[in-house]
Amino acid sequence: MIFEQIATGGCQSYFIACGETCTAAVIDPEVRQLARYQALATQYGARIRYVIDTHTHADHFSGSKQLAQLVGAPVVAHQTSPSPYVTMRVDEGDVIKVGNLRLSVMATPGHTRDAICLVMSDRVFTGDTLLIGATGRTDLPSGDPGQLYDSLFNKLLKLDQGLRIYPAHDYKGHTCSTLEEEKRSNPRLQKKERAEFVAMMQAHSPSMPEHLTEALRVNMSGGTSVAQLLSEAAAEVPFISMDEVKNRLDKSVNDFIVLDVREKDQFDAGHIPHAKHLSRGQLELRVNDAFPDPTVRIVTYCEVGKISTLAAATLRRMGFTRVLALDGGMKSWREKGFPVEGAPQA
Repeated sequence: MIFEQIATGGCQSYFIACGETCTAAVIDPEVRQLARYQALATQYGARIRYVIDTHTHADHFSGSKQLAQLVGAPVVAHQTSPSPYVTMRVDEGDVIKVGNLRLSVMATPGHTRDAICLVMSDRVFTGDTLLIGATGRTDLPSGDPGQLYDSLFNKLLKLDQGLRIYPAHDYKGHTCSTLEEEKRSNPRLQKKERAEFVAMMQAHSPSMPEHLTEALRVNMSGGTSVAQLLSEAAAEVPFISMDEVKNRLDKSVNDFIVLDVREKDQFDAGHIPHAKHLSRGQLELRVNDAFPDPTVRIVTYCEVGKISTLAAATLRRMGFTRVLALDGGMKSWREKGFPVEGAPQA
């Protein structure tokens, strides 16, 4: 078996392949590693046939939808997964054949309702059901401590104790463990009575993931994250440096229009000299009146450079083909000590 473990911060994803049939699967792909998975497939001469999520992730953005589209593979998840882009729904006892490799599905609700573990002859991919030295939390949407206890003590921990475990997360630098080791040393597994385990999990209140609401929205709906929107927009537009803009303004080279897309009160509080104002919220509705010539060269800017990138991409899609975005924003412009127009006098 070909096996690669890919860490992205505390997230763990896995590339497995059957060398005899050149067939591969990716388990719990992370959206920032899409090129890595494809590179691994190329390196090993394998085709990714399955993209698998062990549960609905709440702390990062799943790359399943995008990877599946790139490689033409189904997205595999439990039958209760809320994600509309899942095309192969599985349940307890189902087997996913990756060439000559077999992944047996074990339904393990608790961390989430749709959690599964994937059991092989020598290892088990535990998702967030069982971590190294911990378990998945149960205080997020569809989590249930009683179900997690049942999944652990009545199912997962009854497997061959020598099985290696590979979880979907690890924040302490571990790569794998075994069921035997976890059963012996994992603090949460020492609560062997259901009531005390449930009480422990109910009292456990870790901090919420940074992108909880957005991650759940994206992973449950197949929608787009803000980071993805910005990345796609940045790929559509060229940028211009602040130094270049300042030099051109100093030399009165009037071959472009500087467009401030912030709100009016921000513009009035200080803006790049000679800039025009058209807020991002009014851009599509007023741009034709503001700029009747679609060949005009426009440099968009905002406070930190994100909204202006989206604005520049929008204008380009509307036919303003000479639009650029400022590499940075008004905050950086001020920090550089560059001239500001309209700022209140001290």
